[in-house]
Amino acid sequence: MVVDYEFAEGLARIHLNRPARLNAVVPPLVDDLLAALDRARADGAQVVVLAGRGRAFCSGHDLKEPPAVETVPQTRARLEQIQDVTRRIRSHPGVVIAAVHGYALGAGCEFALACDLVVADEDAQFGFPEVSVGLSVTGGVSRLLPHLVGLAKSRELLLFGERVPAAEAARIGLISRVAPSGEHEEMAAEWAAKLLSRPPVALQLAKRVLELGLDSSLELALAAEVDHALLTSLTSENELPRTEFARD
Repeated sequence: MVVDYEFAEGLARIHLNRPARLNAVVPPLVDDLLAALDRARADGAQVVVLAGRGRAFCSGHDLKEPPAVETVPQTRARLEQIQDVTRRIRSHPGVVIAAVHGYALGAGCEFALACDLVVADEDAQFGFPEVSVGLSVTGGVSRLLPHLVGLAKSRELLLFGERVPAAEAARIGLISRVAPSGEHEEMAAEWAAKLLSRPPVALQLAKRVLELGLDSSLELALAAEVDHALLTSLTSENELPRTEFARD
């Protein structure tokens, strides 16, 4: 196994575990990561924290691995399986937090940005070096990145492929928060504890409505917000009495 999984009291912790290769992406890592995300869903994890062992979160595709000898359909299937990581994270009912240190490059950056929240060690670096090595982004970044930092900045990040320090990543909206050195997982754990104290249905719907807003028209987003407001008004998990909600 090159991905570690732990679950307790609503919190799933997933660690990429190829430290000798800075958690670089190879097919077994993708397989194990997808399996871990599936376990988190099956366990009913309200919060998932995704992090990396060793000196980095994930340094991207392992370019030291020999090129795969495969047909075009096989290449397509392999790339779509990597994209399944983005699909699993975004479709997970609970909140997924990336706790990033060291490098989050290429596919590693895509894994992080697919998450709902990103906490980064102050020494972390983000980037998309694909163009510089003759590759292309694959993790939905062409859709997600412009929503985070805008189209102009997205072009700069993808075309030049320069690394972005954590402080700059936070400033431009690429990530959520910067943690003091060595405390990225601690901050992620603190956030997880806060989220676990929230009513689960309301938390899931808050995530879902933003996903729908990202992928739909304004009218569809408005309709989804009404549907979700109705659902939260009918569940006993929320502290606000139904009668008060109805009067508002």
